[in-house]
Amino acid sequence: MALILLVLGSALVVEGLALALAPVRIFGLLAWLSGLTVEARRYCGLAGFAAGVGLLWLARRFGAI
Repeated sequence: MALILLVLGSALVVEGLALALAPVRIFGLLAWLSGLTVEARRYCGLAGFAAGVGLLWLARRFGAI
C-alpha cells in the first residue's frame, strides 16, 4: 500500500510541477499530441510506461523503495 501511495504521490508532484512551471508549454505539447496518429500516441504511452517501470525497478534495486 505504501508503494502505491508513493508512486501516486510522485506522479502528482511531477504533473503539478509541469503545470506550475510551464503552463503554456503544456498547451503546445497537447497540440503536438493531437497531431499524432493513434498508433504514435500509443507508442509514446508505451515508451513512458516502460521508462516508469525501469525507474521504479532501479529505485527498488538500489534500496530507495
